[in-house]
Amino acid sequence: MKPEFSKFDVSRETFDRLDRYVELVKRWNPKINLVSRNSLEDIWDRHILDSVQVFRCATVADTWVDIGTGGGFPGMVCAIVALDEAPYTRFQFVESDQRKSAFLRNVARECGVTCQVISKRIESVDPLEADILSARALADLRTLLFFCDRHLSENGTALLPKGANWKKELSEAQEEWKFDVEPITSLTEPQAVILKIKGVSRG
Repeated sequence: MKPEFSKFDVSRETFDRLDRYVELVKRWNPKINLVSRNSLEDIWDRHILDSVQVFRCATVADTWVDIGTGGGFPGMVCAIVALDEAPYTRFQFVESDQRKSAFLRNVARECGVTCQVISKRIESVDPLEADILSARALADLRTLLFFCDRHLSENGTALLPKGANWKKELSEAQEEWKFDVEPITSLTEPQAVILKIKGVSRG
């Protein structure tokens, strides 16, 4: 069921684009499994709102890189919101699966998003110098920090949604990496957070 657009704190135009995006996810999902069948029934809270809150954690950015983009959460949602709120931010999505890359390009056309979809494995992509780097449900924090170290600009920020076990992941990552971190409590799951990370370097 489609919720009231006021819940998302976006313009009517942005909400309409998000609604079109949801339609495309539902159309493509049986073929390429963008999200689980169970979460598809609750897509507005589980995926759209969960991604919008990542955008709300970001500072002004010239370049936003989303890695392991998959079905577009949070990257494509953030790019749709940015059309109204940060139109000069350039989005790049790194997704090695060719079918999901094709889906992302289709969404971009249908929703009027200008972005670059890089259909390669993350570790094989040249450093992208991102002001913002995001990733959701991709890997443990230790692995994500390796990608952050490679693809963030010197003063860049990573926005990494993490579930209930985030403290354990954080502790393990701090054994290998140095970084500044601000945990921001999730609006959609009280035990989850968005880790806002800067200054990544080897420990």
